[in-house]
Amino acid sequence: MSHYQDAPELKGALLGQQTEYKDTYDANLLFAIPRKLNRDGLNIDESALPFLGEDTWTGYELSWLNAKGKPQVAVGEFVFPCQSSHLIESKSFKLYLNSFNQTRFDSVEQVHHHLERDLSDAANCQVKVTLYTPEQFDCLMPTALPGTCIDELDIEVNEYEFSVEHLKLGPSNAQVTDEILYSHLLKSNCLITSQPDWASIIIRYSGTAICHESILRYLISFRNHNEFHEQCVERIFHDLQGLGISELDVYARYTRRGGLDINPFRSTRLTSTPFSVKTNRQ
Repeated sequence: MSHYQDAPELKGALLGQQTEYKDTYDANLLFAIPRKLNRDGLNIDESALPFLGEDTWTGYELSWLNAKGKPQVAVGEFVFPCQSSHLIESKSFKLYLNSFNQTRFDSVEQVHHHLERDLSDAANCQVKVTLYTPEQFDCLMPTALPGTCIDELDIEVNEYEFSVEHLKLGPSNAQVTDEILYSHLLKSNCLITSQPDWASIIIRYSGTAICHESILRYLISFRNHNEFHEQCVERIFHDLQGLGISELDVYARYTRRGGLDINPFRSTRLTSTPFSVKTNRQ
């Protein structure tokens, strides 16, 4: 699964390395990783992606100085289309945001311009940036997840190594027009550092019913699996689509690390998630 872990494109990645934290603006801190590295292993053709979607990052520790040197703070939302050729390594993103801390900007619009330009250049695709003031707390309130929680299924688990073989259709081949399932039990590990990544995940699909127990076992099997957030969600989408279901949405809400959370969404039909949710673990 991790054949790309030693790819030359990952040399120079800051994850797992001792680094100096700069507090003056430096766009060169951003380190981009080709999405192709993981997609090749899934036989995904980058010129004809089998999904739409985006990755929404939330930056909780964004600060800069105004023209008079007075500190300003905000929460940033950064939306990367899944069609971008590159994703951003998370530690480099954190270091980049830190570089704003002691830099003076004439206006919040200038900060927004730098963020949108730099991230778009790194990802090789237009990135949407939204900045929220601390008073706009309603944009960050935890919400309930939609659908049926599968975590209460009374199953015994003895294996924690990734296996797509867990996934099975329901025994009756019944058809469902719109089923939404969710779980808080997704855990994977960072590809570079092996640090744990925790997430809640929503799966919405139409077609032949999927065995709920099999989905739960499948998600639990990621527990010792090493991949980036975006790559895990694309793998889950790919494997579920392999069951032959007709429509599919997969949305993961990962807990934050270093002041950033990452929330990938992939769909057969939608470019943006229809789920306006946030978990209390974020």
